Amino acid sequence: MSSTTIAPTSFEKPRSLPYKGQVGMLCLIVAESSIFTIFVVAYIYYIGKSLSGPTPREVLEIPIFATVCLLSSSLSIHAAVSALRKTQLAAFRLWWLVTLVLGGIFLTATGREWHHLIYHKGLTISTNLFGTTYYSLVGLHAFHVSVGLVGLAIVLILALRKLVRQEHFRNVETFAMYWHFVDAVWVVVFTVVYIVGR
Repeated sequence: MSSTTIAPTSFEKPRSLPYKGQVGMLCLIVAESSIFTIFVVAYIYYIGKSLSGPTPREVLEIPIFATVCLLSSSLSIHAAVSALRKTQLAAFRLWWLVTLVLGGIFLTATGREWHHLIYHKGLTISTNLFGTTYYSLVGLHAFHVSVGLVGLAIVLILALRKLVRQEHFRNVETFAMYWHFVDAVWVVVFTVVYIVGR
């Protein structure tokens, strides 16, 4: 018998496994999403059930500027990742810095809001159910933003030392997934706390 070799057709594409960093990040995002879901459901459940004031309508102001900054940072980090893919290192560093600044503005605005609520409106985490659920949910998101800012700062320092190059594109893209997640979560938190909850 003669052996025959079957040549691959032009329609077949070589199989490749997904990048393990992105798989790990997706697993983290799924886990963190479940935690946020619990906090969001708790906030919705306790809306209007506080026995004492202040109420959300009395003390909350819609953080439009902070929200615009945070959501804009998704665009800037996307621009940074695209620049790194094209080996435009100067543009990458610039857009990465813009992302860090926008995230910093958002976190600063959250801190100022909390200072105003605590010292001028008398709303603390132990004031009533609203205070407890508000600080828990918004605080959880602020913690994730803080973690993201630390990551952004580390990458920026490495980039300024010219240690981030085009071959690190996958790693940077994976971190950007986390930042997009943080921004997407804020859309939910903003809607629940400042629109539905008021």
